[in-house]
Amino acid sequence: MLPSTLKLMKFGHATVTSKGAGLTVTMLRPMCSLPKLEYVKAEKVGTDGRVGLLTLNRPKALNALFTPLMNDLLAAINHFESDSSVGAMVLTGSEKAFAAGADIKEMQNRTFAENYQQNFLNFWGDVAKTRKPIIAAVNGYALGGGCELAMMCDIIYCGTTAKFGQPEITIGTIPGAGGTQRLTRLVGKSLSMQMNLTGVPIGAEKALAAGLVAEVFPAGEAVVDGAVKTADKIASHSKLIVQMCKEATNAAYETTLAEGLATEKRLFHATFSTADRKEGMTAFVEKRKPSWQDQ
Repeated sequence: MLPSTLKLMKFGHATVTSKGAGLTVTMLRPMCSLPKLEYVKAEKVGTDGRVGLLTLNRPKALNALFTPLMNDLLAAINHFESDSSVGAMVLTGSEKAFAAGADIKEMQNRTFAENYQQNFLNFWGDVAKTRKPIIAAVNGYALGGGCELAMMCDIIYCGTTAKFGQPEITIGTIPGAGGTQRLTRLVGKSLSMQMNLTGVPIGAEKALAAGLVAEVFPAGEAVVDGAVKTADKIASHSKLIVQMCKEATNAAYETTLAEGLATEKRLFHATFSTADRKEGMTAFVEKRKPSWQDQ
C-alpha cells in the first residue's frame, strides 16, 4: 500500500518530502554528501566524479519495484539533478536482474478506487522527467516494471543475457507504467503487441535489432563500464547544451514532426544566447578544447 503519512528525509542539505504516491524535493542549499538509502546505492564515478551511478539494491526480491524503492530512486536522482558537478547518470541493478518487475505483493489487494484516487504508479514517471541524461545498464531480467523503468531512461545498454518483457498479461492485468506506450514507440506495433499479448520476453540481440537498446555488451560489469564511459563522454560537454539537446530529441519521441521541428529550431536558436555556444565555436576555430561554463 502507498504511504498515507507525511515522511521527511534529509539528504545532505536538501529536504525530501514524500506523501502518498508522490515525491518532492525542497532545496535549502547545495548538497555535498551522497544520500544513504535503503534500496538504492548512489555514488559518483567517471572523470572528476561527473557521473552519478545509481544501483538498485533489493537483491533478495530481484530488485522488484515497490513504493519505498521508487521513493529512494527518485531521491537519489533528485540529488544528482541538483549536483552541478554531475552531467549524466547511469542506472543499473544486479547481474541477475536489473529489475524483475513490480512487487506483486504490494499490488495484490489493491482496489480500482484506490488506484484511481491515488493515481497509482503515476509518480514512477518522474524518472523520465529528469533533465540530465540517464543511461540504463541492464543485466539479467528487465521485466514488467523493470522494462518500463529502463524505457524511462534516455539510452539502454544491456548484457548478452538480458531479457526484456511485459508479462503482466500472465497475471491478469496489463502494463501500467508505459509498457503499452513507450514500448510501441520504440519497437513498433507488431513486436510490442507480441510482447504485451503473449508475455514472452525477448533477448538482447532481438532488443538491439528492434531498437530497444543501443548496444549489447558481455554480461556483467562490462555493461556498467560501457554505460559509465558513455555517460562520462556526455558529461564532458556543456551540461546546459546537453539538456537542451535531450529536450529537443525527446520532442521527436513525444510530438508530431512539425511540432518537433519547431522545438528543435527554437532550442537551436536559443543556444546562441549561451556563453557555451560562443565558447564552443570559438574553441573550434582556434583549434583548442572548449572550457565550458554551463551557462
